[in-house]
Amino acid sequence: MSILISLFLIGVSLSMDTFSISLSIGTFNISKKKMLFFPILVGILHFFMPLFGSILGSKIITFLNINVNFLLGLILLFIGIEMLIDLIKNDDKFFEFNLFNMFLIAISVSLDSFSTGLGLSAITTNIILSGIIFSTCAASFTFLGLLIGKYSSEKLGIYSNIFGIILLFVLGILHIIK
Repeated sequence: MSILISLFLIGVSLSMDTFSISLSIGTFNISKKKMLFFPILVGILHFFMPLFGSILGSKIITFLNINVNFLLGLILLFIGIEMLIDLIKNDDKFFEFNLFNMFLIAISVSLDSFSTGLGLSAITTNIILSGIIFSTCAASFTFLGLLIGKYSSEKLGIYSNIFGIILLFVLGILHIIK
């Protein structure tokens, strides 16, 4: 039972970055179809990334010398700048949350679950159960973030868009200096 609680808490902590980013994205009034697809995509990646992390181990991290936080920070800043440009160009035009942006964000928020998979064997031998828990948490928090962002956008209008952009910039900078 304590292993399940540990895995759930890890799943919640892995979902915090996707929640924050989804909150920002939700302020830009994305379509219902994308509001359903994006959490599923994030959930799928949060299932497979720990599996890949536990299977491939530290070999990939050592070989590629990836700084996950720096990469995520750059992606967040890039998306924040894109959202700011869209906002300045035309208030009526909403941020284009296209398939490329969805995959880029989903992969970037799932990289931490890959690194978690590296040490997951120290907690449990049931990597599939871990993936299911991480996936469920990530998809739920992503959807919740999108809903709250959409609701705040409806109530606060352009101010919620500005808040979303500022949040992306702050998160991006925090990840870069980490």
